[in-house]
Amino acid sequence: MTDPTPKTLRLTIALVGRANVGKSTLLNRLAGQAVAIVSPQAGTTTDVVEKAMELPPVGPVLWLDTGGWDDPTALGAARRDRTDQAIARADIILGVAADDGRPPDPDLLAVARTTRKPLLIVVTQTDRHPPREVFLEALRAPGAPVVVAPEGRDALLAAIKPALKALLPAAFVAPPAPLDGLVPPGGTVLQIIPIDSQAPKGRIILPQVNVLRNALDRDYLSVVVTERRIAEAARRLRPDLAVCDSQVVRRMIAELPPDVPATTYSILLARLKGDLPVLAAGAAAIRRLRDGDTVLIAEACTHHAADEDIGRVKIPAWIRQRTGKTLAFEVASGKDFPKDLSRYALIVHCGGCMINRAFMCWRIDQARAAGVPITNYGVAIAETQGVLDRVLAPFGLTP
Repeated sequence: MTDPTPKTLRLTIALVGRANVGKSTLLNRLAGQAVAIVSPQAGTTTDVVEKAMELPPVGPVLWLDTGGWDDPTALGAARRDRTDQAIARADIILGVAADDGRPPDPDLLAVARTTRKPLLIVVTQTDRHPPREVFLEALRAPGAPVVVAPEGRDALLAAIKPALKALLPAAFVAPPAPLDGLVPPGGTVLQIIPIDSQAPKGRIILPQVNVLRNALDRDYLSVVVTERRIAEAARRLRPDLAVCDSQVVRRMIAELPPDVPATTYSILLARLKGDLPVLAAGAAAIRRLRDGDTVLIAEACTHHAADEDIGRVKIPAWIRQRTGKTLAFEVASGKDFPKDLSRYALIVHCGGCMINRAFMCWRIDQARAAGVPITNYGVAIAETQGVLDRVLAPFGLTP
């Protein structure tokens, strides 16, 4: 039976290195099946190949096999861009090297330093190129652990697992939960979920599922209502926390007693997936927007936008209404994210439920490096509705 853990919650490991050092062969050995095409011809891997698998005791993982980043062909630059995207998504970088007579790859030695991500180096092709000690010492110089790949899948996994486990980011050692620190033991949570044209038929969306499951795991009393029964539910329950979809946040705040802590699913997700203080500070940039400014709406998924689309229709309308300014809005969707952010006055990112924390944090870092304020849908909506202070209060933050 396949583990249903979504890709966004798996430990993401990018296999990177020069062309023809054995990245795809290594992935196939790790997976125990022919996941990636293998060929002696350089440039065989033209796009990122993904493989999810269970790797006890490490946990659910997602391997990303990338093209050689020294590819000299006409497609080399495009392949390097895809490799850079994979590195941005990765929680751990698995650098693949072979002692084929060339000096150690300088990009491989620098990647951990430039990305600030854990690096494990695996030396492959040992049957054809037994690694010299001087080669191994050069790989160890940056402080990365080095594993010389043994023959056989079981021996390979036995060698790699302890090294990966030692490099696990804190989020995988002790994964946070949406309601951590917000509800007392045995407490009560009120969830407010509107059912409108944007609600998926027959189900609720992932952030809502995560909060509900967290409440069940913690044995909280959890009640789910639509926005039409907020006042009634609050009166009956006196909840320790109310959580709503961002689209009804103003109504929730208007109908809740002032002493009931309240926030939104998107803000809870912002805390789990990124840097909530940075995103909260980014919302203040909405007040500083000027006529002619361009705002980037960044979506992590791809979808066909409906007439009531939250990111493309409602948020731009709310921002224009709040500011009274003439603004331009551009949209980037899926894994696309502009390399040049300097021309944007603000980035409003989605909640990030379809990407992992590493990728979301990378995007936040790119915005900060460019000096562009970044916020997310939930924080931005709360600002446009004039209730940001109330929904940040449970986290001890002020706008």
